[in-house]
Amino acid sequence: MTSIKADESEFQGYWLDTGSSVAPDYNWERILRLTTDYLEELAAIDNGREKLYRDPADGRLWELTPVDPNLPAGPPLLRVIPPSQAAAKYAVSLD
Repeated sequence: MTSIKADESEFQGYWLDTGSSVAPDYNWERILRLTTDYLEELAAIDNGREKLYRDPADGRLWELTPVDPNLPAGPPLLRVIPPSQAAAKYAVSLD
């Protein structure tokens, strides 16, 4: 699925233990598809570890961050953030 339902506001990825290794779960894969193929990237900070996106369907702002800042390659968190918070954190004009 490459769109986001109106009632969805947060996706968190997790590692799945496959027995001999770990792999991204469904939410992690979905976050990757959404940020690659659907959402519009507006800004990035912290060397690209945190990114701001806009949903082209409804204009909501989405922030992509690592779940644990100490694990930059760890599971992602994609969540809706208010425009005022996005503008302040990412130093962007959202007009």
